Amino acid sequence: MKEKVVLAFSGGLDTSFCVKYLTEEKGYEVYTAIANTGGFSDEELAVIEQKAYKLGAKQHVTLDITRDYYEKSIKYMVFGNILRNGTYPISVSSERTFQAIAIINYAKKIGAKYVAHGSTGAGNDQVRFDLTFQILAPEIGIITPTRDMILTRDYEINYLKEHGYVADFKKMEYSINKGLWGTSIGGKETLKSNQTLPEEAYPSQIVKNGSEKMTITFEKGEIAAVNGEKFENQVDAIRKVEVIGSAYGIGRDMHIGDTIIGIKGRVGFEAAGPLLIINAHKMLEKHCLTKWQQYWKDQIGTWYGMFLHEAQYLDPVMRDMEAFLQHSQENVNGTVSIELRPRCYTLIGVESDYDLMKTDFGEYGEVNKAWDANDMKGFTKILGNQMKIYYNVQKRVGKGLEND
Repeated sequence: MKEKVVLAFSGGLDTSFCVKYLTEEKGYEVYTAIANTGGFSDEELAVIEQKAYKLGAKQHVTLDITRDYYEKSIKYMVFGNILRNGTYPISVSSERTFQAIAIINYAKKIGAKYVAHGSTGAGNDQVRFDLTFQILAPEIGIITPTRDMILTRDYEINYLKEHGYVADFKKMEYSINKGLWGTSIGGKETLKSNQTLPEEAYPSQIVKNGSEKMTITFEKGEIAAVNGEKFENQVDAIRKVEVIGSAYGIGRDMHIGDTIIGIKGRVGFEAAGPLLIINAHKMLEKHCLTKWQQYWKDQIGTWYGMFLHEAQYLDPVMRDMEAFLQHSQENVNGTVSIELRPRCYTLIGVESDYDLMKTDFGEYGEVNKAWDANDMKGFTKILGNQMKIYYNVQKRVGKGLEND
């Protein structure tokens, strides 16, 4: 009997090569599985399934983990306003661990001896897949042809052509990963520091001009309505924001950052939904959270995003940080108004019953109501005590401001 191997399959170049190579060169019985995190339509999934069988897969399955991905990852990335290096909503980074969990569970279900993925040896995904597989099923072996053979995209394309596989190889020049929380685009221009992606490399195209107002409503930090339309399922609300924003080309950028393996990495992405939602959410929090809530949540969010990006999702400290982030959202309720324009947007303002600006204490820069002039004089006097003591000592020992 042929040994079973479950391949994490996307239909892209690397995984297409893996199916053909593992079946024809190595003689494995290849079961392909795509863990859909919300980036594929039913039509696209059907095309991917056809590709798998055309390449020689014994069986293909689609594992829909979109809701699980939202509940266990996206929700907390919004709570934490997570943008890696202030730019990237860690779209693919956050998906991979959940895809790996789904793949390894499927492999155990069908009794596969091996799992496989198409990651190269120069990126982050290899760590995310390998680490998750090793933790959850150390008894199952891991096969990685693209990494082990140090293959180039040209080699894989030529191999597939020589083995009779017909496809639009022009599209395969870029590695495109689609998910509910954004799409990454890698290859060609992203491999060089002085180039950027051409317009045609982005899956979505700009189809709207002028401007448009959009509102996003949050309930306890979670997206609940878009333009007044309420959503029971946050996944549908995210998709709604993405459709509206991507029509203006919003959310496109190039992320440059430090990889898990220590080298610099560069990838293009489009993520209109995530960027609009995160920045709207962040603005609402500025109105609804106290200074120290915001401060500590920023610290937790930074660490949570970094750990998620670097394949540490299964570490129990992540559950501790999630508990903090969840609790911080109790008063994050309200509606944010945004003006959309081609390739950019402006956050207009918020409406919230929890807005800490709406108080009887005073209006910033205008009038004080909860204190008088003598209160401020005393407050300022006490506030300055520590610095007054410091400079008094400096003067006593012969040093002054000019020496600092």
